[in-house]
Amino acid sequence: MEPGNLTSTRFRFGVFEADRQLGVLTKQGKRVALQDLPFRALIMLLERPGELVTREEMRQRLWPRAVVDFDHGLNKAINKIRDVLGDSAASPRFVETVARRGYRFLADVTEVGEPTSTNTVTDAFPSEPATTPPVGTTPAQATPRWKRNTTALLLVLALSAAVWTVFAARHVPPPVRSLAVLPLQNLTGDPTQDYFADGMTDELIAQLGQIRALRVISRTSAMDYKNAHKSLADIARELGVQAIVEGSVVSSGPRVRISAQLIRVPDDEHIWGNSYEGDLRDTLKLQNEVARAIATQVRVTLSPHEQTALQQSRSIDPQAHEAYLKGRYFWNKRTGADLESAIDYFNNAVAVDPGYAEAYAGLADSYALAGDWEYGLLAPQEAWPKAIQAAKKALELDENLGEAHASLAFALDLFAWDWSGAETEYQRALALSPNYATAHHWHGFHLLVAGRNGEAIAELRKAEDLDPLSLVIGADIADALCIAHLYDQSIAQSRKTLALDPNFALAHYELGQALEQKHLHDEAITHLRRAIELGGHSPAFDSNLAYAYATSGRKEEALRVLESLQAKEDQNPTADANIALAYAGLGDNDSAMVWLEKAYAARVNPSILLRPAFDPVRSDTRFQALLRRMGLPNS
Repeated sequence: MEPGNLTSTRFRFGVFEADRQLGVLTKQGKRVALQDLPFRALIMLLERPGELVTREEMRQRLWPRAVVDFDHGLNKAINKIRDVLGDSAASPRFVETVARRGYRFLADVTEVGEPTSTNTVTDAFPSEPATTPPVGTTPAQATPRWKRNTTALLLVLALSAAVWTVFAARHVPPPVRSLAVLPLQNLTGDPTQDYFADGMTDELIAQLGQIRALRVISRTSAMDYKNAHKSLADIARELGVQAIVEGSVVSSGPRVRISAQLIRVPDDEHIWGNSYEGDLRDTLKLQNEVARAIATQVRVTLSPHEQTALQQSRSIDPQAHEAYLKGRYFWNKRTGADLESAIDYFNNAVAVDPGYAEAYAGLADSYALAGDWEYGLLAPQEAWPKAIQAAKKALELDENLGEAHASLAFALDLFAWDWSGAETEYQRALALSPNYATAHHWHGFHLLVAGRNGEAIAELRKAEDLDPLSLVIGADIADALCIAHLYDQSIAQSRKTLALDPNFALAHYELGQALEQKHLHDEAITHLRRAIELGGHSPAFDSNLAYAYATSGRKEEALRVLESLQAKEDQNPTADANIALAYAGLGDNDSAMVWLEKAYAARVNPSILLRPAFDPVRSDTRFQALLRRMGLPNS
C-alpha cells in the first residue's frame, strides 16, 4: 500500500478499481455489477492487502447484529467477488481462503485519490523577461504583466466553460422512462425470511409505481428473475426497460438495512447506489427515501401529489408489518389454500395495527378472489360484504391509497354490480397508482362487461405491458379476445402464455374455449382435459368440457360431466352459471335459464354471461331480461 496524504476513497488493483464512497467496482473503466454486501466485503480485504482478515472480523463489520448463522451469507459474498474478478478458490490470484480462519487479498493494491495541498499559487503563468513599453507610451500607460496574465486566464476559463457547456449538453444521457426492480436479496442467511425481502421488493415497486412519468414493471414479472442467472442487459431486453434497480435487505432484531443501486442498461452504467439503515418501525420511511432517490436520479418531473406521496411515511408495528408481508406473499401465489393463509395473515396485521390501510386492502382483495368462480372458497353472499367493508376501511384510513380504490372497484364489479361506482373507483386508482398492473387488469374486465370490447382489450394490454410475464394477465387477454369473437387472436395469445409455462391450467382452459368456437373439437377437448389434470375439477373447466362434448356430438359424455357438476352444487355455490353453460351446449335453453336464475340469486360473476357459449341463448327474451336486471348491455 502506498503511503501519502491522499484521500483514500478508491483502491486500484490490476485492471480493477473500487470506489468505496460510491460503492462502485470498475474493470478497465467499465462498471462491474457487484451487490452491496459483497462489495463491502471486498473493501475490507482491499484495506488490508496481504493480511489475514478473519471471518469473525467480517461478521462483526458486515453482520453486527446478526442472530442467524452468517456463514452461508459470507461464503456467498466471497463467491460473488470471485465471480466478478474472474478468480478461483483453487488457484487464487486475488482472494485466498485461509482454512477455517478467513481470507487474504493477494494482489498489489494502490490507494487512489485527490492529493491535498497547502501550496499557494503565486502566478498563473511562468515569469517572463522584462519588456520595454512600446514607443509613445509611458511606463504608467503600459499594461502590467499580472493584469495581462489574469485577463488571459479569464479568457481561457470562459472559453473552457463554454466548450464544456456545449459538450455536456450534447452528451447528457436521456432520462430514464422505464425500469424494473429486481427481487431484493435476502441477506439474513435464513431462507424462511424470504417473505421479508419479497415484501420489501413489492413495496418499493408500489412506491415507484405512483410516478406517472415512469413505466415500472409489476411484481409478478420482476419476481420471475429471483435467483435467475441472467445478465442485466438480457433482463432489461426481455422486460423492455431502460434501467434496473437491484439491491438487498437484511433485518436483524429491531434493525433493518436496505441497499439499492440503479443501473442503466445495456451500457451497464452505474447511475446511483446507497444504503439505508434504521429501526424496523421506520421501514416505510426507508423505502420512501430509496424511491425519492431513484426518482431524482432518473430525472423525472414529479407532480405535487407524487412529491407528497413519496414524502409521506409513518411508523409501523414490526409484528403487523411482518404479518402484512406474509399475507401479500401468499396472496400472490393465487391458490385456494394460499388465499386462506393470506386472509389469516391480513387479519393478524389489522388486529395488531388497526390503522394499517394496506393490510385492509390486502384483506379486501383476498375476500373478493375467495368468492370468485375460480376459487369458490366463500359463497359470493359471504365474500361480498367482507370485501367491500375491508376496502372501505382501507380508504377511511388512507383515501390516497390507489390499491384500495382498485380493491373496492373489484368488489363492486364482482358482487354489487355497481358499474358506475366501480368505474369511478378504477379511475381514482389509476390516477393514484398509474403503474398498478392489477388495476389495469381488473378495469379491463370491467370495460368488457360494459360491452366496450376495444377499450377493454387496450386496457388489458396496458396491464400486460406493465407485467409482461404474468400468466394470469396473459390468460385473461385470451379470454377477452374470445369474448370479442376474435378467436384466432385468442388462440395465439393462449399459445404465447403456454410458451411461458406449458403447465398453466388456465391457459389450457382459455385455449380450449377458443378452439371449440372454431369447431376444432378434438383439440379443444384435449386442452380442456389438460386444464383439469393440472388445475383440478373447477366448475369452469368441467362445464366447458361438457359444452365441448355436447357441441361435438358426444352427448352421453357431456351428460356425465353435467351430472357430476350438479352433484357437487352444494359444495361450490359459484357453479350455477357453469351448469347453465353446459345446458346451453346441449341446446336445452329452458334448463339453462333455470340455472342462470339461480346464478343471479347467488350474485354470479357477470363476466361468465359474456362467453360465446351463451350465444345460442342470447336472443332469448328471458336472457335479455336477466341482463337488464344486472344493468348489463344486451349486445
